Amino acid sequence: MNALLFDSLLAYAHFVALIGTASLLVAELLLARPNLRADALLRLQRIDATYAAFAVATLATGALRIFFGLKGSAYYLSNPVFHAKFGLFVLVGLLSIPPTLRFIQWAKAARADAGFTPPADALKRVRRWLLIEVHLLALIPLLATLMAHGITGRRG
Repeated sequence: MNALLFDSLLAYAHFVALIGTASLLVAELLLARPNLRADALLRLQRIDATYAAFAVATLATGALRIFFGLKGSAYYLSNPVFHAKFGLFVLVGLLSIPPTLRFIQWAKAARADAGFTPPADALKRVRRWLLIEVHLLALIPLLATLMAHGITGRRG
């Protein structure tokens, strides 16, 4: 396979994975609303698991781009904007832990009691975490665009 085509396919896979990650995160936010029923809680947990899988795919395709893409690892690993982008992605991943733990807890409660609904204050906290994640995740394509246009964040 031609190197340019391979690099383009890696970039495409990376974009699809990131778009999937963002879409699933927004789906969680839309589903996590007051008066959640048991079926919605179970769906929320499945969506969250798929969100995690897409986030892993985003990391994997990003790693493939770093080590097998045309720009090479030196380009990425020496670029402060890349480090900011990667750090932001890790931060979003860490921020996803509290909602994930709640979703697991709520799904377990919903399986035990079909009438279970999450407490309003806990649901409000989860929505706040999800909103923060969405806003931070939205900055990642900006950093990618800066990198693509040669902005490195270095002085001079």
